[in-house]
Amino acid sequence: MKKVTGLGGIFFKCNDPQGMNDWYAKNLGLTTGEYGTTFEWRQADDPSKKGSTAWCAFPNDTTYFNPSTKPFMINYRVENIAALVDELKRDNVTIVDDITAYDYGKFVHILDPEGNIIELWEPNDDFE
Repeated sequence: MKKVTGLGGIFFKCNDPQGMNDWYAKNLGLTTGEYGTTFEWRQADDPSKKGSTAWCAFPNDTTYFNPSTKPFMINYRVENIAALVDELKRDNVTIVDDITAYDYGKFVHILDPEGNIIELWEPNDDFE
């Protein structure tokens, strides 16, 4: 079974998310909005399929990364999130929440051994 298939996003806390967006837009040319920016690309194993990677600055007081106390979260793209979660449970990995589904994919959060929150995302790459 394939597990991680790519990087889905980088999320980090900062004092001024809008100021951070503005700085990255001005100095590095990122087209940013309320939710940061999205980099689109083609999947290597099937170039007819699009993929995306998100970049987003969060306010320092966000609770979205809880229970981790770290100032960042990495999102990994995965295939068959339900089967992967079952496997992770068997391996005693801490599963933070239940799988949630949206039009653009399914998500679940886990913790690594050092307490870093990891977001797993089974994307719906057909969503537009």
